[in-house]
Amino acid sequence: MIVAVEVVLGEVTCPSGQLVIMDGGYLGLWSGDRVPDDEERPATDFAIVGPDAEAAADSFDRQTGTRLYDIPAHGVAEFTATFDEHCREHGHVARLRAFEQQVPHRERVRHAVATREPGFIVMGVPVLPIEVPADRPVRVTAVPGEYGWQSMRIEFSDAPVADSWVFGELGVDHARFVFADADALSSWEHVRPLDGLADLVLWGRDQEQVAAEFGAPPLGDTADVEYGWVDLPITEAYQRGLAIETRRNEPGGPKFAFDFRPHSHHWQVMGLVRASEHEAGVIQVGGADILMAMTSVGDGFFPVHLDVDVDGIPVALRIDIARED
Repeated sequence: MIVAVEVVLGEVTCPSGQLVIMDGGYLGLWSGDRVPDDEERPATDFAIVGPDAEAAADSFDRQTGTRLYDIPAHGVAEFTATFDEHCREHGHVARLRAFEQQVPHRERVRHAVATREPGFIVMGVPVLPIEVPADRPVRVTAVPGEYGWQSMRIEFSDAPVADSWVFGELGVDHARFVFADADALSSWEHVRPLDGLADLVLWGRDQEQVAAEFGAPPLGDTADVEYGWVDLPITEAYQRGLAIETRRNEPGGPKFAFDFRPHSHHWQVMGLVRASEHEAGVIQVGGADILMAMTSVGDGFFPVHLDVDVDGIPVALRIDIARED
């Protein structure tokens, strides 16, 4: 019998004591302590209130707990009517109370941790917040499976595991997890370049043809060479990207993919991820070490389990990646 060897992906520091785990590709949505401001997708947040608030929240089963975040403005009236009808059918004395303004994402973390709710959403993206040691690094490990990682684990202590239960679920559309201090994320720059520069990289079946058309030089001298430009002024990179995207969308045109990579925190850590044997990288943002790690299996929904010791104290959080079903 072959025993899989656990791999250390990196260590996370969490001075606030509140760790956020989510799809790292969606960090551009994160508002920190600011009120979410999305003119293209205006929304309203609600609290479920009344004597039967918790029972109504459980049976309504739209989101976790007694708060309902990011309800699209165009659907508020219908959503409220649906909730009211649900309460009448189930005999619940409860109602929706709209917040005066949307709840900042940092405050959503505080509320979820304080009320021991296993998560919340940001524009439909599941976020798992959890208390972790604030005075020392937290190690993130992975266990290899047959087709990628079998699981990832965030270790809080070295105590033996006595029990485990489902804590929540992570949905991933960008094939990567982020493990980050909740306060540090207020300083995260997902798209804005920190130095005013960006890279533009293209690859794929017809990459040489497209590179020749646009005069893109090769990047590197390996067999898997890509083409493009590095360290372009952001405006120039953006304009070239628009032209390349137009070419890619032409009917019957060449087949290729490309990335517009502004020199943001996301670009920095993804550079480390791409260069890493285990597709994981750590950078410091806002006084904390943040880890980005690829799922190894692409996108999907991944159950998360909480491991506890004999006294019920959390030992680790475990993300199941490869499942036999």
